[in-house]
Amino acid sequence: MTAAVASPSLVKRHRPAWRRGLSLVGLGIVALWVLVAITLPWWSPHTPLEVVGDRLAGPSGAHLMGTDALGRDVFIRTLWGARTSLPISAVVIVFSVVLGSLVGAVAGFFGGWVDAVLMRFVDLTMAFPPVLLAMAITASLGPGIRNALIAMVLVWWPIYARLLRAQVIAVRQRDFVESATAIGVPRWLILRRYILPMSYTPVLVNATMDLGQVVLLTASLSFIGLGARPPSPEWGAMITEGATNFYQWWIAAAPGIAIVTVVVACNFVGDALRDSLDVKDSAR
Repeated sequence: MTAAVASPSLVKRHRPAWRRGLSLVGLGIVALWVLVAITLPWWSPHTPLEVVGDRLAGPSGAHLMGTDALGRDVFIRTLWGARTSLPISAVVIVFSVVLGSLVGAVAGFFGGWVDAVLMRFVDLTMAFPPVLLAMAITASLGPGIRNALIAMVLVWWPIYARLLRAQVIAVRQRDFVESATAIGVPRWLILRRYILPMSYTPVLVNATMDLGQVVLLTASLSFIGLGARPPSPEWGAMITEGATNFYQWWIAAAPGIAIVTVVVACNFVGDALRDSLDVKDSAR
């Protein structure tokens, strides 16, 4: 008896409705934040540094999330914070993926002493908790958003190096790679044309999910004074101000909600991307 095999398109059509709904919600939230970050200077009624009302005024119709200790609109500052947090996180992910993929591809494809040397360096970096290592690097370079960005790239790239190395090793053992090697195809061409296109899926999914995690790490560094500094409307720095004015809950609530929405939305989008690119996972 011949077993029927569902086509990839059929598998994807039978994905649970609630997962499709969450995917659309996550994609919509990410798109909304990106749209806000791009277009905000054209329609924002205030600048993030403009004093618009009384100090520490609660939420009202005029100021949806109240004002801070200097009388600045917290909601508007939160929106402006997207222009800092999102670009920084995107840059960190891009540089981490490029550097990590390069190291992982070379280590996984060539193996031997090249793999041993590169992976020991990766293991050394990953031996430390990411947050603590990022704090240590930023503190040594000096507080500031640029140094925080450098620290986060140095912390994040080993994740992609190990991930792509594992994929490259798995694909390298396939018959078509051995055939290409036997007929004399250059090794770099085999890696670029045949192995990498079949290895990128986990990296892409992981990068999508990590975007929210980097937003959270950026806010964490700013919260302890190692990232963006006041009066910059960065989410972590705003939460620091909210901690100072503990009973004015709205100061920290607005950037906190922004961080949560970005992190959750990126996870939803990452899950959807994994379902779309991984047929076996979709069938479960």
